[in-house]
Amino acid sequence: MSATVYILTCITTLLCAVLLFRGYARVRRRLLLWSALCFVGLTITNLLKILDLLVFLQTDLYTYRLGAAAVAMGLLIFGLVWESQ
Repeated sequence: MSATVYILTCITTLLCAVLLFRGYARVRRRLLLWSALCFVGLTITNLLKILDLLVFLQTDLYTYRLGAAAVAMGLLIFGLVWESQ
């Protein structure tokens, strides 16, 4: 059951990134680009969670998951600050 939730979460964040990139391509608002990059990072985080908890049971990828999430949130915060100026 947990594997299904992890996979669906990964697919959902990937779909959000794709939709945000499509929106950026259509209207060229840079905030959409920063949001899309954030969701790419969140997709990587979710993929690492799947690999960590379901595939590589002997390896701890927790630090990499946190690093990917921090980079993703950093991109979004940077984009928000950059666009507010």
